[in-house]
Amino acid sequence: MAAFVGRICGSGLLSPKGGATLQKVGKYAISFTGVQNFSTTRAWTKNQKVATAAGVLVGGAGALLYALEQSVAASGTEVHPPALPWNHKGVLDSLDHASVRRGYEVYKQVCAACHSMRFIAYRNLVGVSHTEAEAKAEAEEIQVRDGPDEAGNYFMRPGKLSDYFPSPYPNEEAARAANNGAYPPDLSYIALARHGGEDYLFALLTGYCDAPAGVVLREGQYYNPYFPGGAISMAQALYNEAAEYSDGTPPTASQLAKDVSTFLVWAAEPYHDERKRMGIKSVGIIMILGALSYYIKRHKWAALKTRKISFHPKSK
Repeated sequence: MAAFVGRICGSGLLSPKGGATLQKVGKYAISFTGVQNFSTTRAWTKNQKVATAAGVLVGGAGALLYALEQSVAASGTEVHPPALPWNHKGVLDSLDHASVRRGYEVYKQVCAACHSMRFIAYRNLVGVSHTEAEAKAEAEEIQVRDGPDEAGNYFMRPGKLSDYFPSPYPNEEAARAANNGAYPPDLSYIALARHGGEDYLFALLTGYCDAPAGVVLREGQYYNPYFPGGAISMAQALYNEAAEYSDGTPPTASQLAKDVSTFLVWAAEPYHDERKRMGIKSVGIIMILGALSYYIKRHKWAALKTRKISFHPKSK
């Protein structure tokens, strides 16, 4: 606004010398003529031109890089998984805890033979998929190396709630040696570590098929279109009745994949339900405080905004 006023004053609009003519009509009316030559435009300086050109070049380069990145991503050899209607996808939806329990059973009976979950402890199951007694019983099924004792010797003991899920291999070299050189990844955060999350996990577990013509697989490799490159060292692990459910749910391949994917989502984000619960509380508090603030604002400013100021000049 200050620059606009400065341009008006600098242009000579308010000066008779600038082509403006002041005409007095009656007692109060004043008209301005000759303002057709007034213009608020001004030539750009050299710095402004350089800055504008640099901005255009940077923006164009960024748009080109984004388009190239999208084209490369779209031309990958893997198939992108479809978005599935999971029960926990909604803003107000929680995890299906019955599915989490069944997913743990699938992991225990199938996935634990090759994959570790070294960041999940048995105590994490309490109140989510198992009671405390059930979680203790699950922990006691494993043997944990502990010690040293008073004689300085290490010993094996039953697991406790504070123990973490055991690894199927003592080290990475043993895992590679048992899996044709491939290292089975830890599944603790796999749902967050893979693009697509649970959609990718479900599609990968159920997407095995014969390799198309022209695709050559090495020994010990299998074809899965959802895996980058298509060649994966993990054989298809989930078939109909590959595991047994304690609640009697029919263990079809798709049901097994759905439940273990839900379990891995919980493992990667144990605070999933608590986060959404806190979000609901926060939105409610913000709405209450917002309504209260609006009421106070109207109450305080109503008198100021509706007041009328009248001027009464002194009579001579």
